[in-house]
Amino acid sequence: GARPPERDAAVVSWRRQRLLDAGFSLKSSEKLARDLRVDLHGLLDLVQGGCPPALAVRILAPVDNESRR
Repeated sequence: GARPPERDAAVVSWRRQRLLDAGFSLKSSEKLARDLRVDLHGLLDLVQGGCPPALAVRILAPVDNESRR
């Protein structure tokens, strides 16, 4: 079963706030919060270890099938 939309909204909101608190831009936080394939805790761990947010995103970005070719 699918989650109710209000639960999804709460999860996205929580993820967005964690990213903002860690120094990600509003635009990046919005996009990353909605993509549940993104390892939020991995991103936060990298940034807490000194990795710039933009680089952390590049390191942990999900690989699309098209880019594997």
